Amino acid sequence: MNEKKMNIPFCSPDIREEDIAEVVDTLRSGWITTGPKTKKLGDMVAKYCKTERAVCLNSATDCMESILRLFEIGAGDEVITTAYTYTASASVIHHVGAKIILVDTAKDSFFMDYDQLEKAITPKTKAIITVDLGGVLCDYDRIFDIVESKKALFSATGLHQEALGRVLVLADAAHSLGATYKGKISGEIADFTSFSFHAVKNLTTAEGGAITWNPLKGINDNTIYEEFMLSSLHGQSKDAFSKNQLGAWEYDVLSPAYKCNMTDMQASLGLGQLKRYPELLKRRKEIIGRYNQVFENLDIQTLQHEGEDSSSSGHLYLVRLMGKNSIQRNEVIMKMAKHGIVTNVHYKPLPLHTAYKNLGFKMEDYPNAYAMYKNEITLPLHTCLTDEEVAYVAENMKNIVKGRPKCYTKNLEKDVAMFY
Repeated sequence: MNEKKMNIPFCSPDIREEDIAEVVDTLRSGWITTGPKTKKLGDMVAKYCKTERAVCLNSATDCMESILRLFEIGAGDEVITTAYTYTASASVIHHVGAKIILVDTAKDSFFMDYDQLEKAITPKTKAIITVDLGGVLCDYDRIFDIVESKKALFSATGLHQEALGRVLVLADAAHSLGATYKGKISGEIADFTSFSFHAVKNLTTAEGGAITWNPLKGINDNTIYEEFMLSSLHGQSKDAFSKNQLGAWEYDVLSPAYKCNMTDMQASLGLGQLKRYPELLKRRKEIIGRYNQVFENLDIQTLQHEGEDSSSSGHLYLVRLMGKNSIQRNEVIMKMAKHGIVTNVHYKPLPLHTAYKNLGFKMEDYPNAYAMYKNEITLPLHTCLTDEEVAYVAENMKNIVKGRPKCYTKNLEKDVAMFY
C-alpha cells in the first residue's frame, strides 16, 4: 500500500499578511503597550457583540477575575461552575477568596446539570460561571429562569450586586465568540461575558481576552468601563498613553489594584482577524459538516454545534467513543498519532486534578462528568486545515474506530473529491 502520511497539528493560529502588517505598523508607531489599538479592538468587539462597551485585557482569566472583583465577591461567598471545564473557570473563584461549588454535568451531556445547579444555589451564592464548551452556548433561558426563581435567597453586597438584584450570570465564553442563541450573539446574553483570544482560539491576540456586559440599572456603562480599566492598571487614574500626552504626566492611584492590561501589539494582531471573523466561522462550520458526514453511522457521540435556535462558533470538535473506557480512548489517540494526527481531550474534569483534590473535591461525586471524559477525543478543527487534511483526519478516525487494519491514505485525491 502506497501510504501518504500527513502531519496534522491539533491547532494552528490563522495569521495572515494583513495581521503581520498591522503588528509591524504598531512596532513602527513607537507605541506598543496599551493605547489606541487596544481601544479600537475593544470598540470593534463591542460592535460585533452588540454591546455598548467592551474592555480588552491580558487573558480571559483576568477578565473573569476582574468581573468577580467588580461585584465585590470574596470570602464567605459561593460561586458555582461546572466540574467539566478548564481550571480557569474555577481558579478565579479561588483567587478572590470565594468558595468553589462544582456541579456535575447532566447525563450524556458536556454541560452542567441545570437541576443540580438550581439545588446548589444558597443564600451565599453570588455568581454562576457558565461554560460555553466547544463554542456551543449553554441553555441561558433555563439559567436565567433559575436565578430569577432564587432571588429571595439573594442578599446584595455592594453597588453592583444591588443593581443586579440576584445571582450574577458570568459566561466563560472563551470558546464562543460569534455563537448565537435565540437571535442573540454571545456577549449580549449573559450579564457579563469573558472571551479568550489565546493562541489556540478562533480569534487570537497571542494572549488576551475581552469583557462585554449588559447594562446594570443605575450604573452607566462608561463608569463600568472605567472601573475595569482602573483595576487592570494598578488603579492608576491615567493609562500610560494618556500620561504621555503633552503636559499630562500628573496621575493618581485610586486603589491598590492589579496589572492585566492588553497591549497594542496584542490588539493589533486581533484587529484584522475580527474584520474577517465571519469568514473564519464559515470555514469552521464547513469542517464540522465534513466530519459529521463521515461519522454519521459510527458508534460515536459528537458535540452538536447547530440547533433549531442556536449556532456554535465551531471552536472544538468533541467526540465520544461510546462504550469505551479511558484506556481504549488513549489507544485511539496513539493510533491517530501514528498517522501524524495530533488530538486532544476536553476536558479532564477538575476533581481529577491535584489542586482540586487538595480543595476536597472527589471525582466520585461527579459521575456524569467522568463518564463524558473517559471516552472523549477532540479532533483538529482550525482554519489552517486544507480540504485534503480534513478528509485525512476524518477517514483515519473512521477506520480506526471501525478497527480496520489499514487506514485511509491510498486514494486520497479521489476520496477528497467525493468527500467535498
